[in-house]
Amino acid sequence: MDVLVSANRNVGQYYMAIRPFSDSSAAPIDNITTGIFQYTNSEGGLNASLITLPVMNDTDAMINFLNQIRNTNVSQNPRINVPADKDIKRRVFIALAVNNLPCSTCVVGSRLVATLNNVSYVSPSIDILQAYYNRNMSGVYTEDFPLNPPVIYDFTGNLTNLNTPVEEGTRVIVVNYGEGVEMVLQATQMGAGGSHPIHLHGFSFYWVGTGFGNFNNKTDPSTYNLVDPPLINTVHVPGRRWVAIRFFATNPGVWFMHCHLERHSSWGMDTVLIVRNGKTKKTSIRPPPSTMPRCPGT
Repeated sequence: MDVLVSANRNVGQYYMAIRPFSDSSAAPIDNITTGIFQYTNSEGGLNASLITLPVMNDTDAMINFLNQIRNTNVSQNPRINVPADKDIKRRVFIALAVNNLPCSTCVVGSRLVATLNNVSYVSPSIDILQAYYNRNMSGVYTEDFPLNPPVIYDFTGNLTNLNTPVEEGTRVIVVNYGEGVEMVLQATQMGAGGSHPIHLHGFSFYWVGTGFGNFNNKTDPSTYNLVDPPLINTVHVPGRRWVAIRFFATNPGVWFMHCHLERHSSWGMDTVLIVRNGKTKKTSIRPPPSTMPRCPGT
């Protein structure tokens, strides 16, 4: 996230400090990063005492901070253009989870996988972008990513004895150029639970809503901030909560979407968003350059 800092305080030096936040049952590492914000014409001397930071699992402090973030109408920012309800042509509801798959070669008989809507992403041997360029190339991916969880359950409740079907695959989301898209990302208590930072390549999106527990598509949209939501490209999905994002699909191409916890991404908490070409050259993906290397065997 980019932030704008106004250097309008008393000349001097100011402490900065950052502590990681964790709401997972997995043991985190409590590293604190510190620094000093110093005015160039400062003669030295600190203008603030050491900062008192919340503890790592202080969910209330985290939520209170995030709820204060707003889009600011300044010249450095692009014009606010939040898709209204009437603009939304594609709605996607995604449950984030860490699951198990049977494994005959594993000591414990199963292995961990991470999923989006019970699909654990498999990286193909041929690049999806190349396959998309070559329309006659089949078998690399399928355009049937589930737009809703295949099983609806109490995502943020006690899931001790719940087993949901999980599959592996290279299944992508496809939208038309210019469509307004809404994605609701639902954290679950599957695995260790906890937060997931979800990143979408090729786009900045508006973080329009968040709430505790299970998303309710009847009542929760009334709480959305469609006036001045933050414009970001990675959104924090806190444990036991949901977030909603919106954007216009005006960047044609093939875009990776994944959890920014590398371990979760390597386990399969990924998908791909394909934005189809528009009706003009300007709204269409550029053709591949003649020098672009090809995958072996294609």
